[in-house]
Amino acid sequence: MNTYETDTNLNRRRFLSAAAAALSVALAGGSGHASASRTNLQESKTKLPPMHKETKPEVAMLLYPGVTLLDLIGPQSVLAPSCNVHVVWKNTDLLETDSGIVMKATSTLEDCPKDLDVLFVPGGEFSIMRDEEVLRFLADRGSRAKYVTSVCGGSIVLGAAGLLQGYEATSHWSARDKLSLFGATPVEARVVRDRNRISGGGVTAGIDFGLVLLKELLGEDVAKMSQLALEYDPAPPFDAGTPEKAGPEIMGKMQEWLGPMGDVLTPMCAAAAKDMGKHMPVVN
Repeated sequence: MNTYETDTNLNRRRFLSAAAAALSVALAGGSGHASASRTNLQESKTKLPPMHKETKPEVAMLLYPGVTLLDLIGPQSVLAPSCNVHVVWKNTDLLETDSGIVMKATSTLEDCPKDLDVLFVPGGEFSIMRDEEVLRFLADRGSRAKYVTSVCGGSIVLGAAGLLQGYEATSHWSARDKLSLFGATPVEARVVRDRNRISGGGVTAGIDFGLVLLKELLGEDVAKMSQLALEYDPAPPFDAGTPEKAGPEIMGKMQEWLGPMGDVLTPMCAAAAKDMGKHMPVVN
C-alpha cells in the first residue's frame, strides 16, 4: 500500500468516526449527562439544539438487568433530542441487557424527579414485576405522571404495579393476553392509547410508540422531525411481523423456539396480580 492509499484510508476512517460521533451526540441530546471521555469533536459543540422552543418534558425510562435493549433504545432515540430523559435504575452500576450490551442508568430511582411528564417501562426479564422496590417506584411516579407508558412486556410490569386497572393496553403478542390478569383490556394493535396510558406492542413498535407520544407532548411537527432525523421509513423484506402474517409454519417454529415460556409466565403473572395494588401510594 502506498502513502496516498494509507492517507486516504486514514482520512476515511476519521471522517466515519467523526460522523458517527456527531450522530451519537445528536441522538443523545436529551440526557444532559456529559462523559469525561468525550472526543474533541464532541467538545467542539456539535450537539444539536432541541427541535422546539418549549420546556423540555421530563421523561423517566426504567432500565434493569435483562431489559430488551430495543424496547428502550427505540423510544429513547425518538424522545432524547426533545426531552429531558432520565434512564433510571436502583444504582448507576453497569448492567447487562438481553442482547449482551452493557449499559448504566443516568439516575437512581431515588434521585429520579418526583413529578414526571412521562413514566416509561420497557419489556425484558419478567421477574422484574416481582421486585418490590421497582413496583413501589412505578406506583409512586405513575400516580402523578402525565403519561404512564410502556413498550412490549413493560405493560405487564405496569399491570403488576397496579397502574393498568380499567385501561386498554397492548404488549408483545406472546404476552398480551396476560394483561387481563391485571384488570386491563388487551388490545391487538401497534400502539394503544387509553386516556393517559399509552402502550406499544412488541420491541420494534417502540419507535411508533415514541412518535405517538412525542406528538402528544410537543406536537405533530416535532414528531415528524424526529421521524425524519431517524430516517424511519420501514420497508421490511418479509411480511411476517405478526402471528397472522407469519403463518402456521413459522409460528410453529417460533413456539418451539420459545419453549415453555408461556407455562412459566402465566403463574408468574397470576402471583403478581394477587399483590397488585399494594404498592400504590395512599392518597389522603
